[in-house]
Amino acid sequence: MHRPTLARSTRRLGVLTATALAVAVATAAPAAAHAEVEAEGARALDQNVELTFSAESESASAGITKLEVILPKGIDPADVTYEEGPKGWKFAATDRGYTVSGPKLAVGQDVEYEVTVRQLPDAKSLVFKTLQSYSDGKVDRWIELDDSGGDGHGHGHPAPRLDLKPAAPGAKLVSPTPTPSPADDPSTAAPSENPGAEKTPAASAKPAADDTDDGLPPAVPVGIGAAVLLLGGLWWWRSRRGGSA
Repeated sequence: MHRPTLARSTRRLGVLTATALAVAVATAAPAAAHAEVEAEGARALDQNVELTFSAESESASAGITKLEVILPKGIDPADVTYEEGPKGWKFAATDRGYTVSGPKLAVGQDVEYEVTVRQLPDAKSLVFKTLQSYSDGKVDRWIELDDSGGDGHGHGHPAPRLDLKPAAPGAKLVSPTPTPSPADDPSTAAPSENPGAEKTPAASAKPAADDTDDGLPPAVPVGIGAAVLLLGGLWWWRSRRGGSA
């Protein structure tokens, strides 16, 4: 092949390659954002489970300011403890879940935070519907149960889902709000089976005190009285004999 022909072929191939690349870039869909939850090896009925949540930014002009999570059935807001998250953000329980919010993040910055759940319910999977708010008032609603509500290219807003392994053998559901046992509370101690038994010593003490007179046994006053009568009788008898003499 002559040198000019080779040069023309090379230029033609370069043009075709550039055109194909431009078309691919123009027609390529933007990367789909997601909100997710993870807990490595989580099983149903596990206790003190650390969950890591992440939510990607979809705004090119505003920063994320708040995430509101709607808890699935079996997890109460009081059972969730905030561990860490974006600097300056705080946790607050709501009537249906909780919020994590704070100063707006930089434009395009994603959110990641961690919470600990006291115990996971006995379920195969858990869905944490999430509302993601931006500084301009926009809200991304990560509430769809699958990708069917999107545009057919995986660009929907599926809710974060956590798949659980079966519960460990012997695992049991604990009370969501443990209360102290009556046996541990002195104010609720069970009464004695014989309520009067404890009063018996006090009751018997009073009759014992009545049996004495100034600390003397009952026989002493009786003996003194008998002696007085005897001496009086003796004195009267001697007086009679002296008068008759």
